[in-house]
Amino acid sequence: MADKHPRRPSYPTYFPIISPPMPRSACSLPAFKMVDEEDEDEQTSLSPVNAGLATPTSPVAARRLHSARTSELDLRSRLPSRLQLDENSNLLAFPDGARNYTSAPNTAARIPSRASSILIPKHHNRSGSLGVRLATALGFDRSRRSSRGEAGLAESKVSLFTDERVWYDQFTSTDWVHDSIADAFRLRDLRSRKDFRGRLYAWFDGAQGWILVAIIGCITACLAYCITITESSIFDLKEGYCTGHWRRNKQACCFAEEECSAWRSWGQRMSFTGEDREWADFFSYVVFVVLFAVAACLLTLLTKTEVPSNFALTTLDENLGADPKPIKDTDNLGINTAVQPHTAHMNVPAPPTVYYPAAGSGVAEVKVILSGFVVHGYLGVKTLVVKSLAVILSLASGLSLGKEGPYVHIATCVGNIACRLFSKYNHNDGKRREVLSASAASGVGVAFGAPIGGVLFSLEEVSPRAGLTLGSYYFPPKTLFRTFFCCIVAALSLKFLNPYGTGKIVIFEVRYVTDWKFFEIFVFILLGVLSGALGALFIKASAIWAKTFRRIPAIKRWPVLEVALVALVTGLISYWNRYTRLAVTELLFELASPCKLDTSSGLCPTNGDEIPGILRDLGTAFIVKSFLTTITFGIKVPAGIYVPSMVVGGFLGRIVGHIVQFLVIIFPDASIWGGCGSEGGLESCVTPGVYALVAAGATMCGVTRLSVTLAVILFELTGSLDHVLPFSLAVLVAKWTADAVEPLSIYDLLTDMNSYPLLDNKLRPVFTTDLGDITPAVRSHRVIDISKSSLVAAPLLRHKLEYLHSVGELDGGLPVVRHNVLVGLIPAPDLEFALDKLENEDESLCLMAQNTRWHEAEEMDDLETDPTDFTPYIDPAPVALDIHSPMDLVFQCFVKLGLRYICVLRDGQYAGLVHKKSFVKYIKELEQAGET
Repeated sequence: MADKHPRRPSYPTYFPIISPPMPRSACSLPAFKMVDEEDEDEQTSLSPVNAGLATPTSPVAARRLHSARTSELDLRSRLPSRLQLDENSNLLAFPDGARNYTSAPNTAARIPSRASSILIPKHHNRSGSLGVRLATALGFDRSRRSSRGEAGLAESKVSLFTDERVWYDQFTSTDWVHDSIADAFRLRDLRSRKDFRGRLYAWFDGAQGWILVAIIGCITACLAYCITITESSIFDLKEGYCTGHWRRNKQACCFAEEECSAWRSWGQRMSFTGEDREWADFFSYVVFVVLFAVAACLLTLLTKTEVPSNFALTTLDENLGADPKPIKDTDNLGINTAVQPHTAHMNVPAPPTVYYPAAGSGVAEVKVILSGFVVHGYLGVKTLVVKSLAVILSLASGLSLGKEGPYVHIATCVGNIACRLFSKYNHNDGKRREVLSASAASGVGVAFGAPIGGVLFSLEEVSPRAGLTLGSYYFPPKTLFRTFFCCIVAALSLKFLNPYGTGKIVIFEVRYVTDWKFFEIFVFILLGVLSGALGALFIKASAIWAKTFRRIPAIKRWPVLEVALVALVTGLISYWNRYTRLAVTELLFELASPCKLDTSSGLCPTNGDEIPGILRDLGTAFIVKSFLTTITFGIKVPAGIYVPSMVVGGFLGRIVGHIVQFLVIIFPDASIWGGCGSEGGLESCVTPGVYALVAAGATMCGVTRLSVTLAVILFELTGSLDHVLPFSLAVLVAKWTADAVEPLSIYDLLTDMNSYPLLDNKLRPVFTTDLGDITPAVRSHRVIDISKSSLVAAPLLRHKLEYLHSVGELDGGLPVVRHNVLVGLIPAPDLEFALDKLENEDESLCLMAQNTRWHEAEEMDDLETDPTDFTPYIDPAPVALDIHSPMDLVFQCFVKLGLRYICVLRDGQYAGLVHKKSFVKYIKELEQAGET
């Protein structure tokens, strides 16, 4: 996520240990045994860390103490003096010269530059934000509340979940369960106030979500208006300019006049005549295409971000040709990492991964972020500004790309930034993603002018968890309603702004007068098959092109060189064909439009003899556009694939439509036509524009695998209920065909190649194993043993923490065991925060379990807390499964609960820990083996 987000490492309640109803056969995993790779001579059982102290009370007593008392600790008193944080502060800065926060050891020191670091916060101190000021005005800030002397269990638990201290680190996963609990405690405290001011604040808290999505919808519509107006004004500069008003495009300058004296080409401006003028216009066109494309690329490169080698991600933009990182199996976990165990603590330099947040469409990354993956800076202010400017230039260049995908990314950036207005969403990552889902939907709504299609897009594409149930945590019913409200607000704002000058919000609007005939249903099915195969082949062709051309050393080193070459080829080829020279939205409109009295488009034959010539022109444009779309996808400019894929499909559908039209002319009395062939008029029986729009939607389905969303978008573009059935039928057939040719959509392929920890519920593997088959052996550097003492040396904890970081488990955890019994788990980010607070880490002993009883715990409330007491950071009851649990249960826990890791028990004793990343890798291996 672009916006780091605080969370609390305390656990006021505990989760049950889940076990299957009946034990299964003995697991292939050996009995509990700990292995230490770093020293093979160490003992193979869990050895004590420190000795000489009294044995603590039983795990049951300790767990009771945590469940009842831990949440009562006001951890604010444990913090050092409040720091003045800004956007250049370390994530977990510590005063008095103590250790700075380092999320990945053995990497180069960070400097305040976006191009050389990924961990620098990009957001200012929000202590004076609108939400904080408004809450202060209403009298609900924490300082005033505490000054009233309100104390008790509710107050202490609220303070536990509102403390700003631990932020989600880069490339970690959201703790969905913790965020849900934190919001529940916030609501309980809010509803406990029964006075007028409390009720007013409760009402305002409930209205915050609606206010926020309304603001997002308005801002998204305004940005779409600015982009559309600016892009349309400069698009035609490649061909000339309007003498009276240079900001007008050719259509606005000439008002649809064929001979327009107000419009002057560059050849006329240079006083060329005849053939020289034509070549001057051609040269000017190519120059402007290259200039606009290179300018868009240079803007995109401003968002350059380098990922340290420890993170082992291939890339984060739409680069299908990125070199995959070497895959090492660390501790038999199957986690992708570039660091082996024996080199985990050595300074072994490795080339960093470079990506550009403003490049591509951003839909795949938004989808992964909404699933719980944290990517700092990807939804920030800089990305929003740069992508908004760069998409204008990339569209004006005439490259075969669209703006619909970038609109999704831009709208999500707006939603992420707007969340800072209210701490309810700013400080809770789960609540924030509800807003981001609505934001992504509004992006599609303003791009196509289809608000209902935007809602379905958010459900079907960018919110992968929503496919499970609308009642799930990830996309609850209230989020669906707010998403719909956000899209409606965005559509109304766009209607008021009127960017297209037609009073409509759709990018183009077509109306079909005649209804489709029964015999055409077979043609629509054929179009679905051809378009689905075309979309799947486009995915394969894009991957082949990226893995060959894009891996040339010069192209890899200088992305602007590839953009310049693609722009040069586009200008040289596109100029000579009228259809390829048009903007993609205007071209799609001409392909889908029915023929009227105006035949200036060249697609409306007056008799059958003109159809072969039209087919020849369409065939040439189809080949050129398919080639240009293939080589353009993945270059370092903001680029969408939705409308370009629809244009390619529109050419295919128009060709098929004219072929059927030609057959009707040749055989007008054939019984298959149902008598419509003799009614007169070329479109009395067949409307080629319908075929074009049907194939356009089917081809986009083959590329993106959207289904219901596409059918609704096509309906909103045409407004024709009569043609919903052909649209839906072709989309269904196209999806089946594309899945048979290429199982992955273009964004699923990017997700796999980039090694995102995304569990997609759309592909359900067939499991033949149980949890024990993927559970790694227990190792001493992956557990904290308190069998003989509850005190553990801080340097040892630091060593274990650095090992987790070195193998890429920034969001991992260390189980706490006593006599092989799991008594808790401390997350790695919380452990690092606790260690960074120690004044003398080298000589400190850290308390990892409570030794007090109930009456002693009551007396501890008035004592000053000890920074060496790590018990408030420990989860006393992490989610655990029996080692014989079926993999289907493990899959459901990771997908529906959004867990980071699952502890594994064998006969009640600790037997290992399975991280989400290792489980994702296991799923991908099953998919590659063809077991899905």
